[in-house]
Amino acid sequence: MASFQNLNLNKQLSSAIEDLGFEKPTPIQEQAYPVISSGKNVVGIAQTGTGKTLAYMLPILNWLPFSKQIKPRVLVVVPTRELVIQVVEQIELFAKYKTLRVLGVYGGVNIKTQKAAVAQGCDIVVATPGRLYDLAASRALQLQSIAKLIIDEVDVMLDLGFRFQLTNIFELLPNKRQNLMFSATMTEDVNQLIDDFFITPSKISIAVSGTPLDNISQTCFTVKNFYTKVNLLVHLLKNKEEFGKVLLFIDSKKNADRLFSALEQDFWSELGVIHSNKSQNNRIATIERFNDGVSRILIATDIIARGLDLDNITHVINFDTPVYPENYMHRIGRTGRAEKKGKSILLFTEEENTHKIGIENLMDFKIPEIEFPIDVEVSKELTPDEMPVMIEKNPHKKKTRVAGPSFHEKKEKNKIENKVNLGGGAKIKLKKAKKYKKPISRGDKTQNRKKKR
Repeated sequence: MASFQNLNLNKQLSSAIEDLGFEKPTPIQEQAYPVISSGKNVVGIAQTGTGKTLAYMLPILNWLPFSKQIKPRVLVVVPTRELVIQVVEQIELFAKYKTLRVLGVYGGVNIKTQKAAVAQGCDIVVATPGRLYDLAASRALQLQSIAKLIIDEVDVMLDLGFRFQLTNIFELLPNKRQNLMFSATMTEDVNQLIDDFFITPSKISIAVSGTPLDNISQTCFTVKNFYTKVNLLVHLLKNKEEFGKVLLFIDSKKNADRLFSALEQDFWSELGVIHSNKSQNNRIATIERFNDGVSRILIATDIIARGLDLDNITHVINFDTPVYPENYMHRIGRTGRAEKKGKSILLFTEEENTHKIGIENLMDFKIPEIEFPIDVEVSKELTPDEMPVMIEKNPHKKKTRVAGPSFHEKKEKNKIENKVNLGGGAKIKLKKAKKYKKPISRGDKTQNRKKKR
């Protein structure tokens, strides 16, 4: 049986792992450790919740020696501010007995404060692409000493449009470095990035993209519309023993706020919402309340909740059906973590059925459907997006006139082909020209006056 003792970790790391209560490495941790330790470039593909952070940090922390130098030696790039905070906290736990300086930098806070922190020196920088590039471009953060580059959740970064920043960051890094890239899915964009910047990487794939996790029970409901979904949610969530800790995924910030307002009356003291329009302090406080058990229900958009280590989630409820099947896999991976059992519920309308079929095709698994409860009201209220589109007639559009009985033929003189309407002034000039055998213009009049004088 695999154990952390078999990895030949130094004493400081072994003690930290023991304090965290980790008994054996996950498959991605076990397979990645020797390959990363050998110095090879690595691309790791593993489902969310399988311990990717420890998989790439364990061999790096085991290698990283003590140093007083100012410039960082390890760079970890992640897509969101919340992930920066989380990864920094995890590294500090792993390196509890080592003397290492870890710094997290991200947008939304004063860059001058971060420049001052960078100037103090650090060993590991964890950053979002945008703020990292700003600091590097201003020369506040020097990247010449980076020996290990880790890009985590790379597929999310590419979805968010960070390829340009990533490309610029690569150009600022030394050519001689080890590249590690971890993701839950392998997309065409990810493959292209690997081909462009990684030299013969070793690929470690623990679970094929789209494979449902065995410890997650999946079910679904066919639901009429948004507010009927709300009624069903209220019916389900009132069972606090069953639905102990629920993560609600929804497609947009607008709908997240709308759902929060709809559920607030019944669950105001145990409800939270998180999306990119919320302030940084609000987002951090909301996550802490949810993790600490103060709130039982968290509404979140895909981007915010991706990659966050949210503990002991009993249910993931997909309020809407993701357009991209891979996003469904990321969502349900929030439950059933660390080999615990979890449950996933998908709510889909008739219009979303095509997306559900795409998810089932990706997983090669048909999600069992539960009959809609008869005591749940089917709402007739519609959101603005669900309203039927009314095509209004343009009142300013000219109507095409059809010749009626009063229509008469044009006179012969008006039937001249390509006849041009010259206007009243032009007609008078033509008459004068015909009478006096020459055109009369303002210039001609001036010349005539001079001759008379």
